[in-house]
Amino acid sequence: MERVVAKFGGSSVADGVQIRKVKAIVEADPRRRIVVVSAPGKRHSAEAKLTDLLYLCHEMAAMSTDIGEPFGLIRDRFTEIAAQLGLKTDVVALLDRFGEELTAGCSRDYAASRGEYFSARLIAEYLGGEFVDPAQYIIVRPNGTLDPLSYKQLGDRMHDTSALYVMAGFYGSDRNGKIKTFSRGGSDISGAIAARAAGAMLYENWTDTSGILMADPRIVDSPQTIDEISFREIREMAYMGASVFHDEAILPVREAGIPIRIRNTNRPDDAGTLITAQLSENTIVATEIAGIAGRKDFSMICLEKSLMNKEVGFAHRLLGIFRDQGVSFEQCPSSIDSISVIVEDAQLQGLDELILDEIRRQLEPDQLFLERNLALVAVVGEGMVRTVGIAAKIFNALKEAEINVRIINQGASEMNIIIGVAADDYEKAVRALYAAFVVDSRTVSARFS
Repeated sequence: MERVVAKFGGSSVADGVQIRKVKAIVEADPRRRIVVVSAPGKRHSAEAKLTDLLYLCHEMAAMSTDIGEPFGLIRDRFTEIAAQLGLKTDVVALLDRFGEELTAGCSRDYAASRGEYFSARLIAEYLGGEFVDPAQYIIVRPNGTLDPLSYKQLGDRMHDTSALYVMAGFYGSDRNGKIKTFSRGGSDISGAIAARAAGAMLYENWTDTSGILMADPRIVDSPQTIDEISFREIREMAYMGASVFHDEAILPVREAGIPIRIRNTNRPDDAGTLITAQLSENTIVATEIAGIAGRKDFSMICLEKSLMNKEVGFAHRLLGIFRDQGVSFEQCPSSIDSISVIVEDAQLQGLDELILDEIRRQLEPDQLFLERNLALVAVVGEGMVRTVGIAAKIFNALKEAEINVRIINQGASEMNIIIGVAADDYEKAVRALYAAFVVDSRTVSARFS
């Protein structure tokens, strides 16, 4: 039987009410035989994140400080969920044993992983499924990457297509069996690993939104939901800061050609967003762009030098200066006698004067200056390369909004156009572009809902 892996985020397993929704979703489709869960999420904005409390307990225990208060909140949270679901598991004894492990000096990763561990233990009992501890099957290398052997080990563990498995997200172990966590949001990675290990037909990611939005809802009022988007498009949007899907969670399923569907636990009848390897031809033809994303807090180092293009290795030497200082760059637009390097402000960390001095010493530019307070905005879409007038629409929209464009860059794939504007114009630029491509578009219905 073909199987679907359903990963449920923190908001979906925040309490007994939400977990009952999870059960209804799982039972609604007999192909949902593998469930991956996060730690319980926040029930209201004032509540502390469970994972943050776990990290706090570890830090306090390391300083020989009483962990009673934060650990009490963790203990109460899980015992309350167990009571709400009417479970018989002696979760109190398990939690008390964990408290002893904290006091005895367990690792930071082990402490953080227990949120998902206890969540999966409770939900496995409630759903009547087999609990799967990823520490026994998922191997995390010293550099944080996944050992491919994990797919076979986990696949062998979940070989029975008729059984229901419930796995904890967020962690695995190293070769010595020591717990290792993924980065924050890593339960999405765990779900993708499970989908690939099981050869799933689909990886469902259940959260509290009905799919991926075309623009940031904090900037654009009620942006439309994207019905279908490609792995390449989602990667571009994620890179440009869109809160779409955990970056590393795409790779396992992308390599295996397994599509992802983003769904809403609170609105299970909504179709959500399908992330797929290849968009249908009709989708590409009928739509201009996939979405608009961007980020603030960039700086640009600009230099000019006559006959720069005749100096073999000029760009190599320039970027080598950034490499030597441990600074990575984002964009590098250039012309015949000038080149600019765009860097995140967080990367510079006070190194700007040192880098400028090295550029002067090594490259002897005619002009050199640093421009701060920049934002980058990307318009992304696989159909852009086939559509006449995309650039005109972008720059007309910005012109009408009286926004000065400082940077223009387009990737080799021709799947995005990146525009640099003053940070103060960032929100206005996103709204202007959204209005130009969505509000004024007559073809948007083929891709967005």
